[in-house]
Amino acid sequence: MKLFDVYPINNINIVKAKGSYVWDDTGTQYLDLYGGHAVISIGHTHPHYVARLTDQLNKVGFYSNSIRIPMQEELAEKLGQVSGKADHQLFLCNSGAEANENAMKLASFHTGRKKIIAFTRAFHGRTSLAVAATDNPNLVAPVNQTDNVVFLPFNDEAALKDYFAAEGQSVAAVIVEGIQGVGGIHVASSPFLQAIRSCCNEYGAVYIADSIQCGYGRSGKFFSHDFAGVGADIYTMAKGMGNGFPVAGIIIAPHIPSKHFMLGTTFGGNHLACAAALAVLEVMETENLISNAANMGQYLMDELKKIPALKNVRGRGLMIGFDVPEEYKDLKKNMLWNQKIFTGEAKPSVMRLLPSLALRKQDADQFLDSLQEELTLIATTQNSNP
Repeated sequence: MKLFDVYPINNINIVKAKGSYVWDDTGTQYLDLYGGHAVISIGHTHPHYVARLTDQLNKVGFYSNSIRIPMQEELAEKLGQVSGKADHQLFLCNSGAEANENAMKLASFHTGRKKIIAFTRAFHGRTSLAVAATDNPNLVAPVNQTDNVVFLPFNDEAALKDYFAAEGQSVAAVIVEGIQGVGGIHVASSPFLQAIRSCCNEYGAVYIADSIQCGYGRSGKFFSHDFAGVGADIYTMAKGMGNGFPVAGIIIAPHIPSKHFMLGTTFGGNHLACAAALAVLEVMETENLISNAANMGQYLMDELKKIPALKNVRGRGLMIGFDVPEEYKDLKKNMLWNQKIFTGEAKPSVMRLLPSLALRKQDADQFLDSLQEELTLIATTQNSNP
């Protein structure tokens, strides 16, 4: 049997990882500023994380949600404390797509409505309703197509208010990323998020804060939506929640009631997943990683803005993007193969930085020095070959 070929992969076999570095099977060291799609939150193989998982695996790795799992309650308490949402409710699942799927389903249950508002360049996952709310027709199979999702312009308060004025009574939910990731690192403005909150209040719709990539401290606040000073009704989480272990969840406001069997999962909230998620929160607290993300992110953006070749440096915390001009189109590839640094991209020409929240200044400086070196090399090569 061969693998189903859906991923364009780099021919690199990573066999070891620590902190912000990984090593391949030839012993070559790489600086990881992508974190496997923003997943590595506290650093690769953090000793506390490894110990937590190892200890739990030696006790019990899994049982289903047919029994009480006290670690779920421990996780809910810790997550409420760190996120500032102590009066909210937690439903655990396995992936970002599953979290968004459940959030929209719950919103529909709660309101009795069908219509979902999403936005241009949105990415919410690849499962049925999540992909229907994703603004990329290449990912949407015929069976996923639905009239129940409408796309409005991102950061356009007037278009949002106009749609609610016309169709507000049919809207179940508005789902929005606090910072669009796959869409190219576009920050939702505070007035835009405040308008979403206001419209949802007025028309009885549910505000879903997709925090899969931009949440869990990456922005310099626990949820990037918090910069707007308003609360959502449902927050979706995954990515950095387990530092590589598959765990996800939705945080649900207290006014949304639960009912047996309205949501469910086999693997969500299992013992190992809870151990991983607790370890992440414990390290984030003890090492002040949200503050570090804010400080290191600001440092990186300040330095990147000094580089004339890079355009429109943007983001928050350690979720950073910038436009790469056509003459530097090989920059990401060259950073990997020449400088041994992993970065991300968003089509057609955005470089994305999504490192561990534990990124050190020396790691950031290594990236900045290597970036300058590669930009200079590309420019020199072009000038010598007009």
